[in-house]
Amino acid sequence: MQENNHNRNHHQHHSWKPLPKRIILVRHGESEGNLDTSAYSTIPDHQISLTELGHAQARLAGSHLRDLISCHGSSSDWRVYFYVSPYERTRSTLREIGKSFSKKRVIGVREECRIREQDFGNFQVEERMRVIKETREKFGRFFYRFPEGESAADVFDRVSSFLESLWRDIDLNRLHIDPTQDFNLIIISHGLACRVFLMKWFKWTVEQFELLNNLGNCEIRVMELGHSGEYSLAIHHTDEELLEWGLSAEMIEDQKWRINANRADSNDHSSCYLNSFFNHQLDSDDEDVKEVDIDSYDDTKKMV
Repeated sequence: MQENNHNRNHHQHHSWKPLPKRIILVRHGESEGNLDTSAYSTIPDHQISLTELGHAQARLAGSHLRDLISCHGSSSDWRVYFYVSPYERTRSTLREIGKSFSKKRVIGVREECRIREQDFGNFQVEERMRVIKETREKFGRFFYRFPEGESAADVFDRVSSFLESLWRDIDLNRLHIDPTQDFNLIIISHGLACRVFLMKWFKWTVEQFELLNNLGNCEIRVMELGHSGEYSLAIHHTDEELLEWGLSAEMIEDQKWRINANRADSNDHSSCYLNSFFNHQLDSDDEDVKEVDIDSYDDTKKMV
């Protein structure tokens, strides 16, 4: 009996872990490439810098993030941890955002290559890239792979790998989360990487991904921890915002469910997606199922 109690306590100790109160995705500020696509023909993608407006957008985003975290927390003692793409425009965005946070509030910063921009291949020929992007729109944004580059599916794979590492960091408390503090993860990345991050996290289908609109420059997506351990976009964002971003009514309903959802119930809740794959439902295993004629089955096997 004592051994069973010890095992139960041991399991509870190791199954509990402090979680970030928020995971916040931020797209970089306006870049020279956003302003003029011909910039890609002379400057490597990872070296494209922010415009003056982009710097201003990032500073404003930093102020907004600090207000969001400090004014909507359960504790006045809060901390942040940053992940950033290695591209110049994301690193510059982080520098501007960082001006709103004192060193006391920042636990750490990590450059993470797996959340970099989608590789679009050879940008040198501008007209060729224009035609290729038009072709992508015809064939679908998720599976279409740019010549010498990546598809959104490729980005999904490396973002998924990053998420696995992130969960290990949280599970082993490598981020040094103090349960008495409100802990916030801020990920500064790119539009597509942010969308596939959400797709992976919320288990959205390819069809649902195709509905999503890109984030604007320095636009944010706040995933906040619900009462029972699930993250939801619906805690911080309104229905109108979610609709504007391309979420369907079903996806929005799922976000609302997550606010009070128990993680253990997620498998039952996922049954709502069955209608996407099956056009009938059976009340029991026996209903509408015809008996199999064993003799006919044996005869069929002999014919094969």
